Amino acid sequence: MKLVQRLLAHADALRFEALPPAAVQAAVTFITDSVAVGLAGSRHPRVAEVRAAAAGWGQGADAQAWTDGTRWPAPTAAMLNAYQLHNQEFDCVHERAVVHPMATILPALLAVAEREGAAGRTISGPQLIAAVVLAVDVATTIGSAQAAPMRFFRPAMCGGLGASLGAAWLVGCTPAQQADVFGIAYSQLAGTMQAHTEGSPMLALQVGLAARAAVMALDLARAGFAGPHDVIEGPFGYFELFDAPLAPRRDAVEAVFAELGRTWRITEVSHKPFPTGRAAHGALDGLATLMVGHGFGAAEVERIELAAPPLVLRLVGRPIKPDMDVNYARLCLPYLAATMLLKGSVTLDDFTPEALRDPARHALAPRVAWVPNAVTDPNALAPQRLTVELSGGVHHAIDLPAVLGHPQRPLSIAAQRAKFDACCRFAGLSAACTETLHAACRALPQMADLREFALLIQP
Repeated sequence: MKLVQRLLAHADALRFEALPPAAVQAAVTFITDSVAVGLAGSRHPRVAEVRAAAAGWGQGADAQAWTDGTRWPAPTAAMLNAYQLHNQEFDCVHERAVVHPMATILPALLAVAEREGAAGRTISGPQLIAAVVLAVDVATTIGSAQAAPMRFFRPAMCGGLGASLGAAWLVGCTPAQQADVFGIAYSQLAGTMQAHTEGSPMLALQVGLAARAAVMALDLARAGFAGPHDVIEGPFGYFELFDAPLAPRRDAVEAVFAELGRTWRITEVSHKPFPTGRAAHGALDGLATLMVGHGFGAAEVERIELAAPPLVLRLVGRPIKPDMDVNYARLCLPYLAATMLLKGSVTLDDFTPEALRDPARHALAPRVAWVPNAVTDPNALAPQRLTVELSGGVHHAIDLPAVLGHPQRPLSIAAQRAKFDACCRFAGLSAACTETLHAACRALPQMADLREFALLIQP
């Protein structure tokens, strides 16, 4: 069976009633987390620019933008909300795949669900949950099977493919239509690591454009347009163009795809406790733990060294700059470590123009260094080891086989709720609205019509 056929067969067999409780609970957990993060993303300084440009791309009132309730065509709403969800680097991640699955998937699925409801085709909470589980399986299975270092922006590309098949399942497309949706989405793949390298705000917008492409692929297929079908392993398929040739590693890839329906990838997703690139979380987690355990502060630190896999150093091993854009700063390990030393945490408030120019952080940043460890897998984020040298020659070190937020070290329920509340407060929601929204998220398995849920995602 072709790999793409395995994905389509998985979609065809999926039923909410057959999902294990752990998968349903994980989907609710990360829908809840993602809604709050997307709300907080409305405060990003580039949001107004993206919306101003999008206003000229067509009229429609299919779905709303999160926070202000303005209504847009479904593809545009998906793009705007996906951009908000990823623009602060606070959204969840599947570490093995190196994919932020919910950033593309949830905005696309909710935009489609709103549009369907307005047309009299009601989408329920259980349907959304099942579509999210499917879409995450698709996105992270493709991501987990990759072997080459990232050149293209995997969160956007894999997320877009997952969102397209999840949306097709959500609206009841036939298997043949689902194949077309997937192929049309593949034909629109775009997004490279250049934006990441430069710390460009285009990085998050690549996720938004992938969400828009997923909705557009659905619309084209439902209108009868056909897409290419051998898009995973064909001569110009995903692995040949965007990863590494399939033939020499066929068995390993087959093994990953064989986990479909056995391992539910949503249960493998990690929370982000800090609004930064996930690759920086090891250093931040380690610093916080050592500071609490040994009682030292910024003034005593002479040197910090992070030994980590090559991907970690590639993603966040960049020097601090006096004129950093906020996107660059979220991926700058020296700035982030200096912030942790000075404040004991890194929060949404640490990326204002004043914070980015803070002389104290810039003075501490040169004390942060990074070196490669023995890991050779170009897609691994762990293990990591952090060493802190204090004045007087005292050293403290911590090994991090799994970073806080990973399923092996999950955020507590209290910490998850604290993050949700902080994001909603940052977005301007009142305490009462925050409580109502949180309750609605937790009630998704019993919700009959998602339109009532969508109305709550605004102040």
